Amino acid sequence: MSVLEEIVAAHRRAAAADDRPISELEVEAARQAPARDFRGALTANDGLAVIAEIKRRSPSKGDLAPDLVPALVAKAYEAGGAACLSVLTDGAYFGGSEADLRDARAACDLPVLRKDCTVSEHDVYDARLMGADAVLLIVAALDDDELARFHALAGELGLAALVEVHDEVELDRALAAGADVIGANQRDLHTFDVDRGLAARLAARVPEGVVKVAESGIRDAGDAAALAAAGFDAVLVGESLVTAADPAAALRTMKPGPERPSERNGGT
Repeated sequence: MSVLEEIVAAHRRAAAADDRPISELEVEAARQAPARDFRGALTANDGLAVIAEIKRRSPSKGDLAPDLVPALVAKAYEAGGAACLSVLTDGAYFGGSEADLRDARAACDLPVLRKDCTVSEHDVYDARLMGADAVLLIVAALDDDELARFHALAGELGLAALVEVHDEVELDRALAAGADVIGANQRDLHTFDVDRGLAARLAARVPEGVVKVAESGIRDAGDAAALAAAGFDAVLVGESLVTAADPAAALRTMKPGPERPSERNGGT
């Protein structure tokens, strides 16, 4: 069993044991303040947007910043020019929690993605109830019916959905489900190997009007600039920021100017 399969199986067991009535969650969700505009924040400016991640550990690297203070990291990311936050809420594999998301969101004005393995309607509602502005849908973890239903439910609740793909087949499935924010993850979630050319290969297949986000393997300004030149609207960066001595300064280096390299060279 791969790490992805192990994580998905654990979340599905938890979902199967969750007997909370959906009707009660609907009532609670209706009481929440409006979500912040996650998708809009990624396209608000001409330059490359950065989704900065709050991440304590990972299955592949172990502890990254186990003692981080989410509120302080969120403020640093906001000062560094982040467009949005991503906060891990999985405890068993990533050391995250609902409290991490709540604390980070309360400390800044940025929209926040709940980074977790969504496998049920309850998970989508929980994202809304803990204050998230967007939910992660991993195509490799869901069948077509689940993907379409969870995407539609997120929209009904006022949440954006970052739909994560790892190859052309998954991209086609995401688009068929109506995804308007696509995350091209360069990390193989079965082996955890990173293919730094994957996002650029997928970018050309994403239709106009769909927000393109590159994920994983983004180490520095050079990686970010190459992805901007490939047509990406945003990058999601975790490890290189959360382990930096000065996260705000590290984040600033990830943000090329408003004119992309391809445009300076006469590209389109």
